[in-house]
Amino acid sequence: QLQLVESGGGLVQPGGSLRLSCVASGFTLDYYAIGWFRQAPGKEREAVSCITNTKGSAKYSDSVKDRFTISRDNAKNTVYLQVDSLKPEDTGIYYCAASLYGSSCTGDRGTYAYWGQGTHVTVSS
Repeated sequence: QLQLVESGGGLVQPGGSLRLSCVASGFTLDYYAIGWFRQAPGKEREAVSCITNTKGSAKYSDSVKDRFTISRDNAKNTVYLQVDSLKPEDTGIYYCAASLYGSSCTGDRGTYAYWGQGTHVTVSS
């Protein structure tokens, strides 16, 4: 069974940090581009960051650039999202997704074939 599982979310104060993980089972992530998306209450799911397969080239949305860092460890079949300097507006459910268009990186949800169930991030004092 092909599955992506996110973890690492939680409640954190503004300015805090978390490291989100996305682990694949049933398939290897080596050939896939991986994207992180988030959905705030009452809002549409938006792209946050993505990373290509081999070169590991990364992209970030303007709202998280310089605060979030995406990385991958293909040996562990895992992609990480380090989220720093968190703001209340970063609150939401964070999802990872895998795209077969591995050498490119896009925020287009339609290009991602596999999705995880999400991990909750709440930024509040």
